[in-house]
Amino acid sequence: MIVEASSARLNHTVDVELMGLPRQAASGLRGILTRSSGYSGYPMSTLSSVRITILGSASAQPSSTRNHSSLALRLGGDAWLFDCGEATQHQIQKSSVKMGKVQKIFITHTHGDHIFGLLPVLAMRLNGAGGMVDVEDPRAASTPLEDVPPLEIYGPLGTRAYVRNGLTYTHTLLGAPYVVHELRFPTDPPSGDHTALAPHPLERPGRNIAQTDGVWPTIFEGALVTVSAAPIMHSVPCVGYVVNERPVPGKMDPKKYVPELKRTKTPMSVMSRLQQGESVTLSDGTVLHGPARKPGRKIVVLGDTYDPSPIAGLAEDACLLIHEATNAHLPGIDPDTKEVDTYESVKARTMSRGHSTPQMAGAFAKRIRARKLVLNHFSARYAGNDDVNEEARRVMDGIRSLAESTYGGEVVCARDLMSFDVGPCKE
Repeated sequence: MIVEASSARLNHTVDVELMGLPRQAASGLRGILTRSSGYSGYPMSTLSSVRITILGSASAQPSSTRNHSSLALRLGGDAWLFDCGEATQHQIQKSSVKMGKVQKIFITHTHGDHIFGLLPVLAMRLNGAGGMVDVEDPRAASTPLEDVPPLEIYGPLGTRAYVRNGLTYTHTLLGAPYVVHELRFPTDPPSGDHTALAPHPLERPGRNIAQTDGVWPTIFEGALVTVSAAPIMHSVPCVGYVVNERPVPGKMDPKKYVPELKRTKTPMSVMSRLQQGESVTLSDGTVLHGPARKPGRKIVVLGDTYDPSPIAGLAEDACLLIHEATNAHLPGIDPDTKEVDTYESVKARTMSRGHSTPQMAGAFAKRIRARKLVLNHFSARYAGNDDVNEEARRVMDGIRSLAESTYGGEVVCARDLMSFDVGPCKE
């Protein structure tokens, strides 16, 4: 396993109640608790923010109001993309996501509506170009750029070959390196690149990650977050991803500690250790225990699926579940509803194509005890301008209600360029 340090911009958080302390003491403690203590163990820093931006919410065919599938997960200052449907680079330019902040890309499966935008994003992110006439393009130099960390791509078998062939046959030069890690299914070859082409000059060797007990327990491990994955059922090999924030400091009440520290003339700087959940032994033998750390945020991003059961164990108690809802039966709401259709017939047809209905998404959200459900990957028949169009709003409200009927929690229907924060999980 490769352990990597997260490159996210970090902020120090202080979850303490300073009310009731003298102003000078409160000010001093605030300074102590917002500086890094330098102690080992859990990192003092935590993510300043976790934010989702929907870049595309359409299924197989885009529409004038929905782009192909993609979303950005912003962790502090960095951005991770999940799927790159066609024109994702345009959506990024329209959004508040900064292309230069993209550090990782996770592909759920290699259907075109989820991967056709990957090469343009790579070329734009890594300063790509097609060469120069009569003058050597500096990007064609063989300088290894070993000090530049590669952009990381994760995906199923074929992702590496797709990227390599696409860059090679379009004569794309890059100004920075990339690496592709493939999540190999048991039926996949355990090694090799699935292509006879030599690596692109700026491609770095990637891992071929085998399953353990039917899942990929840890495909990325950073200082603040980890990522795991599992197969989900679709018409082709497909992956769902689980992003786990490491445990974060619990709520701290300085009034429980300050008197003991003053009594024993212990430096107030030990408050930073207590804030991290450590125990501190005072000069008279008294042991102070910091507040227990609490679970961090868990975000589950699924690709296309008619049954995500294999990921259920990893996804339990998610703060946020992002689940497809391609088709819905909406008699009396959707004017295109066929008279001969029933919910059962729509569900059967949807599943036969490897997809889900809103009720199926809601049922899975309830099964894993997700705190919030976001529906995406809608059929082109469902317009994505429900914020300004009354008919579209009625349809999306109907889809939301169907998911709520089997879930009972908060449901949001994704809209292109929608952004929202993922708050801390409940204690």
